[in-house]
Amino acid sequence: MRKVSDILRVAVSALAVLTAPAFAEMAGEKEYMVACSGCHGESGMGDGPLAGLLNIKTPNLTTLAAEKGEGKFPFEWVLWMVDGRKIIRAHGSTMPIWGERYQASANSQRGETAEMVARGRMLSLVYYLETIQQ
Repeated sequence: MRKVSDILRVAVSALAVLTAPAFAEMAGEKEYMVACSGCHGESGMGDGPLAGLLNIKTPNLTTLAAEKGEGKFPFEWVLWMVDGRKIIRAHGSTMPIWGERYQASANSQRGETAEMVARGRMLSLVYYLETIQQ
């Protein structure tokens, strides 16, 4: 017969797997509102209060799947754009290099590296962007 602690451990693990996407989306939405909505707008349509101050047209983030992914959300491309440190350096525009900012501001009480914290924030943000596609 299984111990109650074994059953509880399995239940908690299953709950974590089932709620991980929802948690990532929720964390990503908060990240978006703090880091992105100023330019891209709360709706993601490029109409944020700072958009008019930029020397480029602020992209509509709700159409990434249609415009960049032929109907499929281009997850990896969006992650590279948000990160901005290596493959697509700073988006070729005035957009901040969030990978550097997130890594520089990272702190952990559980031993994660700054890179782990930065990746977690970026992944949460990209998961959220996937949910706002038209």
